[in-house]
Amino acid sequence: MKNFALTGVGGYIAPRHLKAIKETGNRLVAAFDVNDSVGVLDSYFPDAVFFTAAEPFEQYLQQLKNSGNPVDYLAVCSPNHVHEEHVLLGFRVGADVICEKPVVLTPASLTLLEKAAIASGKKVSTIMQLRLHPSIVALKERISKEPVSQRYAVDVQYITARGQWYHNSWKGDTSKSGGIATNIGIHLFDMLLWLFGAVKENRVSLHTAEKASGRLVLEKADVNWELSIDENDLPVSVRNEQKRIFRSLKINNEEIDFSDGLMTLHTASYEAILAGNGFCLETTAPSVRLVTDIRNTDL
Repeated sequence: MKNFALTGVGGYIAPRHLKAIKETGNRLVAAFDVNDSVGVLDSYFPDAVFFTAAEPFEQYLQQLKNSGNPVDYLAVCSPNHVHEEHVLLGFRVGADVICEKPVVLTPASLTLLEKAAIASGKKVSTIMQLRLHPSIVALKERISKEPVSQRYAVDVQYITARGQWYHNSWKGDTSKSGGIATNIGIHLFDMLLWLFGAVKENRVSLHTAEKASGRLVLEKADVNWELSIDENDLPVSVRNEQKRIFRSLKINNEEIDFSDGLMTLHTASYEAILAGNGFCLETTAPSVRLVTDIRNTDL
């Protein structure tokens, strides 16, 4: 049984991490969030020590380290702009880190974490669960069996409707979230690079607070992509079913719908990480660089 600590326990994504920690047979010993609406802990780890300030949280983890009973992993579920800070905190207290997407917002931060990981002897693994989605895994296997020279025409829609709260939260602040292409799109772009290879050309046609679109020329595919958090962009059939998510990839006009199934993949991600098969900084770096280029494109 491994000891875990967690930052951002009051956030949207934290329950999936709590569930994964429990389902993999481990325990949460401490948690931190600047907000105190963390009753979710009662459903998973009511005995976890909770902090609303970073300094005493780190002091507690240092005490555990000095006592010979350190936390093995720090799960980072906090807002994107403090991921770097919290990963480094994990390294300081002797923990490997499991970090939500995106691991950091800039290539410069990637370089900093790479150096810190080497110096500390610790690792950071990023949650990129689309690589574990059955439909995407099957597509990856199919592509691997095609001739090396095969190219694909790909159209991707990634629509995740969000309410008005989104714009008034840290997610609506580009300096904190990285904007829609980073906060919403990082999974999409990591998936595309994993399936079709490195970026040869990147054109951005639209990038607003609610929508983004463009065209990528990858090693094995020409990709038209569209991101949106506007519910009006959902297909009518999806809205009629009162659903708020639509994720579709058309490859040579064959559609693969991967809207469902992501809710259960954090446990699978944890199982892979605990087995030594997590997605390291080197693996996730290309998608961070791509979304940084998209964010910085002048339109």
